[in-house]
Amino acid sequence: MSEQEKLRIDKYLWAIRLFKTRSLATDACKAGRIKFKGQNLKPSAIVKPGDVYQVSKGIEKKVIEVVELLYNRVESKIAVTKYKDITPVEETHAFKSMFHAPALKRDRGAGRPTKKDRRETDDLIEGLFEEQ
Repeated sequence: MSEQEKLRIDKYLWAIRLFKTRSLATDACKAGRIKFKGQNLKPSAIVKPGDVYQVSKGIEKKVIEVVELLYNRVESKIAVTKYKDITPVEETHAFKSMFHAPALKRDRGAGRPTKKDRRETDDLIEGLFEEQ
């Protein structure tokens, strides 16, 4: 492999816009949040087309397959064509919690909610979580 064909995993994850900065991608590798075949990767691991990586960002977990190498950060329309997101559908909806529920806001100046308003809000929230 020539020097141009070698690409580090931290640089690739930054270039395809999974991480905002390259140092965040490096830190994720060091923390064990980037895996290849179940093994933690160092930031200097070499990326090859066809490789499948598990990337964890907070509660979000993605499984990506490298389609083509990308050496520099480009606009998102181009970046998404360089990898295939093969995350199982059940995992994309697995972490719905009350922290991800829609925020219910009252109009400014509407005053404090009445007991009736509060009961309606509670019923609405319970209905959202029963559907899961």
